[in-house]
Amino acid sequence: MDKRKRGTAYEVIATRYLEKQGLKILEVNYRIRQGEVDIIALDGDILVFIEVKYRKNTDFGQPWEAVSITKQRRICRAASHYCYQKHEDRQVRYDVISICKEEIEWFKDAFYHQN
Repeated sequence: MDKRKRGTAYEVIATRYLEKQGLKILEVNYRIRQGEVDIIALDGDILVFIEVKYRKNTDFGQPWEAVSITKQRRICRAASHYCYQKHEDRQVRYDVISICKEEIEWFKDAFYHQN
């Protein structure tokens, strides 16, 4: 399975997990030239931008550790564009779904965006 197909498969797993937790999924794979957001959802009235990371094992660290500052900035740029495009002015949160083998961890407020 190529990297994109594998990523999509784990995004589907993350989406189902988040729906079971009560989130309403708005978009999957929102892309602009400057960045991408894997999942955009509503958690109550909070607009949540979610990065999904998968690792088959922890030999090279936990999946969530791969969300670098550079990656966070790209996600924030895409999130800002989404909010502008959709005229959203809700409270925003940035989460990470970390999947290793069969274990899913959900990190809320995983990073902070500064304008």
